[in-house]
Amino acid sequence: MNEIESFEREKLENIKNMGSNQSLREFGLTFLKETQRDKYSHNFTWLGRPIIQMPQDIIAMQEIIWKVKPDLIIETGIAHGGSLVFYASMMELMGGDGNVLGIDIDIRKHNRVEIEKHPMFKRITIFQGSSVDEDIVKKVNGIAKGKKTVLVALDSNHTHDHVLQEMRLYSSLVTKGSYLVVFDTTIEDVPDDLFKDRPWGRGNNPRTAIKKFLQENNRFVVDKEIADKLVISVVLDGYLKCVKD
Repeated sequence: MNEIESFEREKLENIKNMGSNQSLREFGLTFLKETQRDKYSHNFTWLGRPIIQMPQDIIAMQEIIWKVKPDLIIETGIAHGGSLVFYASMMELMGGDGNVLGIDIDIRKHNRVEIEKHPMFKRITIFQGSSVDEDIVKKVNGIAKGKKTVLVALDSNHTHDHVLQEMRLYSSLVTKGSYLVVFDTTIEDVPDDLFKDRPWGRGNNPRTAIKKFLQENNRFVVDKEIADKLVISVVLDGYLKCVKD
């Protein structure tokens, strides 16, 4: 065994140990609970745009994108556009003509201005409208047609019904070996009062939607290794790998 193989084996063993460490998992959830009230994830930017993601999940997405090398990334939920810029910058690093498609029901004018003037906008297309609207879905399918490798990230309305509908509509676009990433599954694990001004909460969130989706779709499995090594993540059980055509 060479040094590279030895390092990889050690890494996998470390991840396995962390995954079986319940106190470590509880530590990660405690961190989320304690930092959510002060909007910890709002404090980071990617190439100048607020990304509103946990740093650990940004790293995980970087690893996935570099490994999968999609030529199209579809994201629902744009907010300030930081994730779009991040995905586009990964496409730029990999070369080729890959691009990113973002969908949001309300793209605020000041955010649109900043996104459109960003150097990475050359790889970005944005649609304003509901991600589950029939016309939007048709447009997305048109763009995805003919793409070799597609990755989908769902980060818009976090209610059970909306996320489940998104998964049913967009999962067919995800190619074997790529990922359907469903953000904010940890809504199920933190106190409801953290989301008292939102329509989602315990029993009504992306985690419950994933559970229902996996009962009816056998193309995807939860990539447990990712969550096990991150420890702190809002995508626990939300990294779904496509294992079938």
